[in-house]
Amino acid sequence: MKETQFAKTPPRKSTLTRVLFICFGNACRSPIAESIARYDAADVMEVSSAGLVPLGFIPQLTKETITKNGYSTDGLKSKTISPKAWSSADIVINMSGTPRERAFPDYDKVEDWLVEDPYGADARLYQTIFESIQRRVGQLAEELRHKRESGQRQR
Repeated sequence: MKETQFAKTPPRKSTLTRVLFICFGNACRSPIAESIARYDAADVMEVSSAGLVPLGFIPQLTKETITKNGYSTDGLKSKTISPKAWSSADIVINMSGTPRERAFPDYDKVEDWLVEDPYGADARLYQTIFESIQRRVGQLAEELRHKRESGQRQR
């Protein structure tokens, strides 16, 4: 990716924190996180997802795991990191497995989450990964709620 793609943008006045979830193919982990956060953290997050090297589709087992857990797959697409998505994100959650310093030229707003990639695995591993991501999204949402309530600046 070119450094010019990751230009900084001026702060905005919204009360929602814009979170961009990234994984390698934008097919499993980041779409799962996006789906969970859309519902469980809609009060504090505006979310999207993307991939370093997008697969181009969301695998059936990803969709089944999301819906089995009561979340929607509507609007989920495997896509690359757009300049607009990058520049508008307040926080980028990197689940690609590549350390932020190696994956992104501007990594100040990037947080690495070590999450195993379930692509090609069985339904049990997908469920385990789903639950792990759900916990992490919940923790991030609680942190953002606490900061909002205490009047602290969002990340």
